[in-house]
Amino acid sequence: MTITSSHVRGRTDLCTAIEDELSGLIGKRASAATAYGPDFARLWALAGQNVLGGKFVRPLLLMETYDALQKPHHQGHGTTETRRRETAITIAAAIELLHYAFLLHDDVIDGDLVRRGHPNLIGSLLAEAGENSRAGSALHWAQTGGILMGDMLLAATHQSFARADLPHELRLRLLDLLEHTINETVAGEQLDVGLGDGVIAPDLQTILVMCGYKTATYTFELPLRGAAALAGADFGVENALATAGRHLGLAFQLQDDLLSTFGDPRRHGKDPFSDLREGKETAIIAHARTTNAWQDIEAFFGRPELSVDDGEHVRRHLSDCGAEAFVQGLIEEQMQAFNNQLTTTIPASVRNVLLDLAGQLEGRQS
Repeated sequence: MTITSSHVRGRTDLCTAIEDELSGLIGKRASAATAYGPDFARLWALAGQNVLGGKFVRPLLLMETYDALQKPHHQGHGTTETRRRETAITIAAAIELLHYAFLLHDDVIDGDLVRRGHPNLIGSLLAEAGENSRAGSALHWAQTGGILMGDMLLAATHQSFARADLPHELRLRLLDLLEHTINETVAGEQLDVGLGDGVIAPDLQTILVMCGYKTATYTFELPLRGAAALAGADFGVENALATAGRHLGLAFQLQDDLLSTFGDPRRHGKDPFSDLREGKETAIIAHARTTNAWQDIEAFFGRPELSVDDGEHVRRHLSDCGAEAFVQGLIEEQMQAFNNQLTTTIPASVRNVLLDLAGQLEGRQS
């Protein structure tokens, strides 16, 4: 798909509309929070700074798919269509709140204080607590703030879905979709922690299921299904979009794991050996376990103090044993399945949106 100036303007306009909606959702709650004291209000202020600084991948996918689904019909500018599109923007913005809620809980689980090179909400609270807390208690305070803010954002997401200006049956359909998304994402997080802690056996199939639950469901399937429902598409189109989204989402996560292990840290901005130090169970590691190279890797895997030289040693073994090529093959399989799905009942206008997204994912370095 060729990116035209009108396409760029359209995406900029969408980003502005989504940001305005998010500002309203957060601003209303931030104002109400002042009644409970400055510390509670500070949670909402920090949340607002982080949410409004995102890339809006999920809400943009919903809105671009929604608009594309409207094209085969007459995309009028009447009152009904205007109101429905405004509602779609509200749902899209709520999905960004859901995304940030998941990130906050992830940061607590993983013990992270930084995201994309800057302090996350927990890191900011920890820095602000400073010397005003007892030794060791500042981190507990900060992580508690992350859990509580995540809980409040989950509640805010449900409020946006439940109060949407939609027919009753459609509202229930979206609420069911939201519940399904939260269930699968939480199940994926539990699998991820279980794999990392050695409670769950790290076989390849379990790892792929975990990736699908954690990434594909809420990053791709939720906005695609939501767009189809809001646009009045039939279930055949919705299911085809969901299947395409699952393949794309799994490819996205597998590629992310490759970048984290083999990518250029100057491009992706991450610690190149963080997954190895953490002992993260990925498809890369699952394949390496089946090879003779594992005996040369295992002693270094999950070692927090892993040195740069040892990290390079492990990375060479992972490449030489075929793990890198194996996962690249898995990505190609998912992309082929994705492309095959595009030839089904998905309208041509939406096909272009998905091909554009796939092109961005295939070329990304971060």
